[in-house]
Amino acid sequence: MTATATATATAAFAVLAATAAALLSAPAATAAASGAPADLGPCGPGQLCLWPEDDFQGPRQTFELADTDIESCIRLPAGAAAQSLANRTGRPVTTYQSGECAETGEFETYPGSGTWAPRSPYRVRAFKLWES
Repeated sequence: MTATATATATAAFAVLAATAAALLSAPAATAAASGAPADLGPCGPGQLCLWPEDDFQGPRQTFELADTDIESCIRLPAGAAAQSLANRTGRPVTTYQSGECAETGEFETYPGSGTWAPRSPYRVRAFKLWES
């Protein structure tokens, strides 16, 4: 290889290495820029935990699998809503914008294997736990 070819290859490698380093650190930078919480909200095994504010802030409401009817619409108390949640029930849970679990509003299903959502795209007013 000539000196020019070696210098070009070295420069290309440096650019490639810098690009790879930037891409590998992008998720951490994105999380920091988005204000992602450093800690997940506390939620015990077998629980669905709901918080009234983003990032697991405010008084937590918990629902236990043993005390919650499967595949029934569970309404939050009047005037209550959640903005963040953790699902550790071991069952999928669907959250609803509607207080009647109506699918005319926004809704989303979260797996039950341990899902934390620091920001719901809507105010959660009701939910359903599913068999599987």
